[in-house]
Amino acid sequence: MNPKIAAAIATTLWGFTYVVSTTLLPHNPLLIAAVRALGGALALLLFTRQLPVAAWWGKLVVLGTLNAGLFFALLFISALRLPGGVAAIFQMLSPLCIILLGWLILGARPTVLKITSVLIGVAGVSLVVLKGDASIDVIGVAAALGSALSMALGGVLINKWGKPPMSMLSFTGWQLLIAGVELSILALLAKDIPVLITGINFAGFVILALLLTAVPFMLWFKAIASAGAVVVAPFILLVPITAFVLDALVKGFIPTIFQTIGAIIVIAGLLLSQWTPRERQKASVDRYKQDLPPLNFKGSE
Repeated sequence: MNPKIAAAIATTLWGFTYVVSTTLLPHNPLLIAAVRALGGALALLLFTRQLPVAAWWGKLVVLGTLNAGLFFALLFISALRLPGGVAAIFQMLSPLCIILLGWLILGARPTVLKITSVLIGVAGVSLVVLKGDASIDVIGVAAALGSALSMALGGVLINKWGKPPMSMLSFTGWQLLIAGVELSILALLAKDIPVLITGINFAGFVILALLLTAVPFMLWFKAIASAGAVVVAPFILLVPITAFVLDALVKGFIPTIFQTIGAIIVIAGLLLSQWTPRERQKASVDRYKQDLPPLNFKGSE
């Protein structure tokens, strides 16, 4: 699968998380995060049954914590302390964090076009989700920024370290398992456990763990490994847009003209981020041709 298509599918699926969490699940955010990670991990690992090599254990702990454990925990803290729109704005800085960390850690110097396109997308998200009476909480803002930075650093480190000698399913599963254990301990310490789990809750957990966690995370890591974190980072902008559209469909509200304009701006920013000037395309093709080995025709003589 094309890595950009994989990234688009992953981020679109993540956009379904809000509507599933608010309509099918109990109001226990830490428990939701723990079940999300553990359920997705077990589904993947039972299917693949691969153990990581000893040299990769430390790296998997770091990646699992950054990409899911710390990310989920800070995400829910920001969601509890900030209005949804404000939290979404800060979390949508994740693509910019990825671009800047890619420059710092990988030496992938960003173009002005790439940075501008991401900022355009963030501005569009602001129009879609931000309300005039939105309040600011310092801890909530710090948690939202932390969640964006955590996911960004995790993605860049995947580029730096590569993938361990195992399938992408196992690589994803082990990261989610590490995060699930961390989040389960946190949920127990915080006593964030509901009195009753209904059948609807159970169905919601299954959907969240399998379709909205295991599948999109595997696609996201695959996209990063194939195309690079910096290339696929702008697709994160699809998360709030998907959530916004679903919220409108499920709850039946009519978007304002500013929200509609904001959604169009987000899509424009995303398309701009994936545009490559003709000169750069030609340079890439020329470099590719130079790297090709000489043809050997001895076999046809």
